[in-house]
Amino acid sequence: MLNQVRPAIVMIVFMTLLTGVAYPFAMTGAAQLLFKGQAGGSLLKDASGKVVGSALIGQGFAKPEYLHPRPSAAGMGYDASASSGSNLGPLDPKLADRIKGDVALIRKDAPNAAIPADAVTTSGSGLDPEISPENARLQAGRIAAARGIDPAEVSALISASITARELGLFGEPRVNVLAFNRALDSRFPRPQPKG
Repeated sequence: MLNQVRPAIVMIVFMTLLTGVAYPFAMTGAAQLLFKGQAGGSLLKDASGKVVGSALIGQGFAKPEYLHPRPSAAGMGYDASASSGSNLGPLDPKLADRIKGDVALIRKDAPNAAIPADAVTTSGSGLDPEISPENARLQAGRIAAARGIDPAEVSALISASITARELGLFGEPRVNVLAFNRALDSRFPRPQPKG
């Protein structure tokens, strides 16, 4: 019996060290060498080196001078510890009421514009960092008015910020909200509060 148990124990120890220790360390090391930014969380930093967010995790922007993300159902909004969808079905009155409220807010700034779906619907994670170019363009007038600039300048920056489909096939064109808002602050500084 010892002749059968010993190889089993040796194999368990060997495979544990190989697949549970050596392989994860090798993959982590390779990722850090080859894809340092992505392996570190795709963090975005300001001019002083302070981390302002991640290109992969959405954050809430509510001020009129910023591009707003799609709605979030994660906790109280953009809470990574409560990442999830709302689980509200299409016939749920709570969902219908929330969407009506979101549409009413958008209509204040763009009364006759077509409203893209991602402007009023949440994602599965509630933490999407990107919106559709149509959603971004819908907000150009509000952003321009709040910053006192020409809407064409905001539209041009939106066009320059669009990420195309991967390899021309995968995904949809999109605008990263945090990256766009950082570019917006860099090119058109925020209005300073009066008083």
